[in-house]
Formats: sequence, structure tokens, C-alpha cells
Amino acid sequence: MRKWTKTSTPLTSGVTTIFPSQNTRQTFEHLLVLIPVFLIIQALVILMHEFTHSTVAWLLDDMHSPWDIVWGNPVMMTGWDEGVGYRKLFAMGRLHQAAIIGVSPLIMHTVMVALSIIIMLGNWVWTRKRLFYVLFWFAIVNLMELIAYVLMRGFADHGDTGNFNRGMEISPWFLFVFGSLFLMAVVFVLYGRAFPIFCALLAPNNRNLQWAYLVFSALALFLWGSGIRVLFYVYPDPQYLFGLLGVAGFAVVLYLFGPKMQDNGPAIRGKTG
Repeated sequence: MRKWTKTSTPLTSGVTTIFPSQNTRQTFEHLLVLIPVFLIIQALVILMHEFTHSTVAWLLDDMHSPWDIVWGNPVMMTGWDEGVGYRKLFAMGRLHQAAIIGVSPLIMHTVMVALSIIIMLGNWVWTRKRLFYVLFWFAIVNLMELIAYVLMRGFADHGDTGNFNRGMEISPWFLFVFGSLFLMAVVFVLYGRAFPIFCALLAPNNRNLQWAYLVFSALALFLWGSGIRVLFYVYPDPQYLFGLLGVAGFAVVLYLFGPKMQDNGPAIRGKTG
């Protein structure tokens, strides 16, 4: 019977090295925790998204109550609707109001991602691992929403981006091009700067767990939140091909940032100790 033991002989810098078998066990246990945490944060962000729509519509006197949203499935992210009468707004010529209501959650997601990354890059939070953990996945889910709308549905004639483009009477290329460049920059900062700290704090000396976190987060960003859904739900509309951008994004993140994962524990501990 194989026992889960640690070697007393350090391989690097006096750090106790875990056997690969225990690495696998630890990875499995962490994923069991991550899945419900991720789904809870996902549900929270969905509520924030829909209530941002409805609250802005209510403030603009285009909705009776911000609570009149249509509730859906928080796990599969289907069936949700903000309950805003966009057709009526466009028919009444309230184009800018429709645009503001449509784009408001995207602005909210952008602010949430930016704040989360700024906080994660401040070393005061490195001694608060649980907070860092929640902030990272909160940033992932908010960024997932931005990718779903800006990158995957930038040319849709309805939905958040469609209502914004129509209301502002601008080409969808504007939001798609500049929004995509912004998303690329955020992805590089998130994985290039925040993710190594995440690994050092929450997956030190365990490459299996680091890879699991990388794959899970990239899968959520580019496939779970949008890529797979666009490929299968939008077909046969030609815009289903935008789902391939999700496949490409997933592969690029693994290729660029997988080899760069390493144990930055000593450096992190040096700044927090």
C-alpha cells in the first residue's frame, strides 16, 4: 500500500518536496474546492450583470423596478434577461439610453477586473491567501463575460454589444477592434504578473496544480464562458465561427504562460515576511 509521505531531503532552497503522487492528490482536492467556488462567483457575477442593466434602466426611467429581471440557470448561464424593453426604446428614438443600458454591465466588468488585478499586484494582499484566491477567480469570471460579449459577439445585432452599437449608431468594428486589444492587454497582465503570484501562494512546488489552475482558468475564459456556446448555439449563423477565437485563445494562453510557471515562493515570502 502506497503511503502519502514527504521526503526530508530538500531539492531546492530547503523547501520540503512533495512526491508526484501527493501532487496529484493535492491537485484533485484543490479542484474539488475550486469548482463550487467558481460556480458561486459565476452566479454572483451574473446577478451583478443583470442588475446593472436593470438598475441603469430604472435610473433612466425606462424600467419600473430594478428587480424585474428574468431569472435563469446560474450554472449553465442560460435563461437570464434584464427585462429591458429595447425594442420600445429604439421605436421611441431613445437610442442613447438603449446604448447606455446595453453597455453598462461591460463597463462594470471592466472596473471589477481592473480593481481585482490592482489589488492582487499589491503585496499587502499576499499574506491573505484566501482573499487573493477569491480575487483571482472573481477577475477570471468578469473577464470571461467581457470576452463573451466583446470578442465573441462583437458583431451581433442584439444583446449588449448589438444594442450599444445600434444605439450609438457606430460600426461594430470600433468596439470589436479596440475592445479586443484591451482584452489582450488584460490577459497578458493577469497571466504574466498576477498568475505567477497566485501559483506561488496557492500552488507552490506543485506543477500539476499550477497546470490545473492554468487550464481551468483558460478554459473558463475562452471556452466555457463563450467559445463552446458560440460554436454550438449560434450555428448555422456564420458568426458561430467566432467561437474558434475561443479555441485559439485557450491554446495561446497555455502555450505562452504554461512554460513560465515556476515557484516564486521565496521571492513572495521575502516581500511578506
